[in-house]
Amino acid sequence: MRKLTAISLATSLALAAPTARADEVADFYKGKQVQLIIGYGAGGGYDLNGRMLARHMGNFIPGNPVVIVQNMPGAGSLRAANHIQQVAARDGTVMGALDRQVSLTAVLGGNPAVKFTAPELSFLGTLSSYSNDAFILWLRKDAPVKNTPGLLRPGGPEATVGGSAIGSTDDTTIIILRDVLKLRLRLVTGYPDGNTISLALERNEVQGRIAGLSAIASTRPDWLKPDSFVRPVLQVGRTTRLSAYPDIPTARELAEAAGPEAKSVIEAMELTYQLARPYIVPPGVPAARLAALRKAFMDAATSKAMQEEAAKMSVELSPVDGETASKLVAGMAKAPPEALDYLRKLLGSAEAK
Repeated sequence: MRKLTAISLATSLALAAPTARADEVADFYKGKQVQLIIGYGAGGGYDLNGRMLARHMGNFIPGNPVVIVQNMPGAGSLRAANHIQQVAARDGTVMGALDRQVSLTAVLGGNPAVKFTAPELSFLGTLSSYSNDAFILWLRKDAPVKNTPGLLRPGGPEATVGGSAIGSTDDTTIIILRDVLKLRLRLVTGYPDGNTISLALERNEVQGRIAGLSAIASTRPDWLKPDSFVRPVLQVGRTTRLSAYPDIPTARELAEAAGPEAKSVIEAMELTYQLARPYIVPPGVPAARLAALRKAFMDAATSKAMQEEAAKMSVELSPVDGETASKLVAGMAKAPPEALDYLRKLLGSAEAK
C-alpha cells in the first residue's frame, strides 16, 4: 500500500510539473508588455514583418502580454543587436528583429562593432527560410548597365547601388558580388534603411538596390509591374531560379562559372538566407520563458490569422523554429575555413574603409 501511494504521489507530481511551469510563465507575463526591437526604421521589410508578428504573437504567449514595437535603426541592425545582447532586460520581456547577416558577422568575428559572439545568440526562429523568396538586384531601366552580362563586362560602366551600413545584408551582398563575381557595382552606403534606399533609387540618386522580392512586393508593388522603371537582373540566396523569373540568373550560377573558390564563398554567404527574418532574445532568459516564447513565435507564424494577413500583404512566410535556427548558425561556422577566411578579410577591409 505504501509503495502504491508513493508511486501515485510521484506520478501526480510529474504530471503537475509542466502545468506548474506553464502557470508560472503565465503569471509572469500577465499584465506585462513585451518589447520587440526592430533593427531598422519604419516602412521597410523588417519593420513590416516585425509589426505583423507583434499583432499576433501576444495571443500565444502565456498570460497574453501586449507586444509593442520599437524601431532602433543603425549600423545594419548591429545597434539593436548590441543593445539586446548587452543592455536589454534578460527576463523574457525583450525580443529583437535583426538583419540576417548579423549571424554571419558574429560567426566571422573580428568586427569591433559587434559586442557579442555567435553562441550568445538565442533564437526564437525566423519568419522566412527563403523557400519562396529571393534577394534580387534591381536596376533602373535607364541605367547604363542593363543586365547581368553588362555587369560582367570587364571595363564596362558601373552601376551605383544603394546600401545602409557595412554588416547589413544589402552592403555585405554587394561587396561580395563585386569582389567574388567581379560584377561592375559601386556601393553608395549610409542610407538609414531599405525604405530610404528605395526612395533614393526612385529619385535616381542611385541606379540600383538589392532587396528581397517579398519585401518589394509588400512595400513597392509597382516595381513588379511590366511598365516599372526597374528590372530584376540577378537572384541571390537561391540554389535554383524562382519560377516567376526563369530568365534571371542566380549568384550560384555565376559562382559555378567562376570556379570552386567563388562557389564556396557564395554558398557560405547564402547560408544566411535560410535565416531571412531572424528574431532573438537576450542571453540568460529563463528556460521556461524562452521555451514559451519560441512556441508562441511558431504558433503565431503558423496561425491561420497571421498566414492570411501575410498573404494579403504579399509577405512570404516560411517559418523556422528557434532550435533549427541555432543549428543553422552552427552550420555557418562549419563552412570551409578558406571561404570564411576570405569573407573575414573582405568584410574586414570593407569595414576599415
